[in-house]
Amino acid sequence: MSGIYLIAIVFMIIGMLVSGQLKRKFKKYSQETIGSGLSGREIAEKMLHDNGINDVKIISVEGKLTDHYNPGDRTVNLSHDVYYGRSAASAAVSAHECGHAVQHAKAYTWLQMRSALVPIVSFGSKYVQWILLAGILTVNIFPQLLLIGIVMFSAVTLFSFITLPVEFDASKRALVWLETSKTASTAEVGMARDALKWAAMTYVVAALSALATLLYYISIFSNRR
Repeated sequence: MSGIYLIAIVFMIIGMLVSGQLKRKFKKYSQETIGSGLSGREIAEKMLHDNGINDVKIISVEGKLTDHYNPGDRTVNLSHDVYYGRSAASAAVSAHECGHAVQHAKAYTWLQMRSALVPIVSFGSKYVQWILLAGILTVNIFPQLLLIGIVMFSAVTLFSFITLPVEFDASKRALVWLETSKTASTAEVGMARDALKWAAMTYVVAALSALATLLYYISIFSNRR
């Protein structure tokens, strides 16, 4: 079991470093007022309108860095600072979340695959750790239990990797739109790109952590006696 603890500690440290850098970047760019003077909500409205999307609501939600797009009820959910903010950071986040709305409207393949996996991953993530633990303890008696856990965790890992193109593509759409629509200057787009790069890194770390964990459990199953 020491191996899984080592993996957890290593990726926890990496995750903390990336998360810390992300927070520093957003704090820095939150102090850079965008030249257009538009708030995050106004930027979201403009990007949705420019892409012919009229059935998505923009909502203010509590918390920091809690911004997300919900394809279920077709809402762009922006944290208070982003919703009301008029900075390079708020522009980056609001445009990125609208990038997901554009993906949804255009039936972006990776987003559809990710959405299809949500029910499976939501169900599996509640029980997979307990099944894996029980599987390790009984691996020499009932190896099938560990195999079930591995299959379930494979879905979680797959979900993490499918999330990567979804997030990178949303950022790409956001940055292109910010520049071509003249909503942000070249310098402001550069700030937005830097902020979104670190946001994307959190997903990269999560995916690699899941993969390393999956390989660890597979090695235990393969080397059982």
